[in-house]
Amino acid sequence: MTLRIVFMGTPDFSVPALMEIVGQGHDVVACYSQPPRPAGRGMELKKSPVHEAAEALGIPVFTPLSLKGADEQAVFAGHDADVAVVVAYGLLLPKAILDAPREGCLNIHASILPRWRGAAPINRAIMAGDTETAVQVMRMEEGLDTGPVCMSETVAITPDMTAGDLHDRLSALGGDLIVRALAALSRNALVQVPQAEEGVTYAKKLSKAETRIDWTRPAREVHNHIRGLSPFPGAWCEPVIAGTAERVKVLRSALAEGQGAPGEVLSVDGAPVIACGDGAVRLVNVQRAGKKPMGGEEFQRGAKLAAGERVG
Repeated sequence: MTLRIVFMGTPDFSVPALMEIVGQGHDVVACYSQPPRPAGRGMELKKSPVHEAAEALGIPVFTPLSLKGADEQAVFAGHDADVAVVVAYGLLLPKAILDAPREGCLNIHASILPRWRGAAPINRAIMAGDTETAVQVMRMEEGLDTGPVCMSETVAITPDMTAGDLHDRLSALGGDLIVRALAALSRNALVQVPQAEEGVTYAKKLSKAETRIDWTRPAREVHNHIRGLSPFPGAWCEPVIAGTAERVKVLRSALAEGQGAPGEVLSVDGAPVIACGDGAVRLVNVQRAGKKPMGGEEFQRGAKLAAGERVG
């Protein structure tokens, strides 16, 4: 059965879901996304990935700053949708919006709810050292990610997986999961399971203040911090290169042998090995300011770090 759908999403994580819904023949009558924002060196207005994808598909795009006003809510209701699909849209939906579609609103969320409700579940799961997560379809309520779960697909978080790796995996799975959920909805067969009351955690938005690497922490925590913030916003340190402290993002790391003072360079044989509060990590991939990502060995050839010096 073909459904009339309003799609609501903004970043590239949301695009596979939109493409899968359209590919299954559903009628996406409108797309809502965050307004174009200044970006790049010229700070020109740039449309979101979902905005661009929807326009390419010929879907009308709406970019309101808020959905709290009566006028915007009337426009939304006028789409006469069977269901709204929400994927990292970026605005809280008032009750009038949640109630407008005949079958309500379905959301794709990247965690095993109720763990990691909120804005940054992928990053927080890796930073916390979780070994598994999921992508889930849930029915939305007024609370923050509190609604019942309709479908779920569990994914292992391997020891060296970055947030970028996991993002891409869950994004693709989310597209597959939502079309299965819509198929069940069209047959009146979509099962809803209330979330557990125990185990609730919140994945607060990432802040710049937490991106600097704290070398006093144990190596495994430093490793999780690095991969949880890779590729964006990126964990960083400040080694001295050619006499000047330079901010360097660490995009990939690996646990390594060695002990030393926190932040001490233990080895420069290949990619640098840096001491942590307990143990050490190897800098596998890094990015110097204004340069492209590079391997740790290439970085060392240019930076010429010396054993015994500190990187912050």
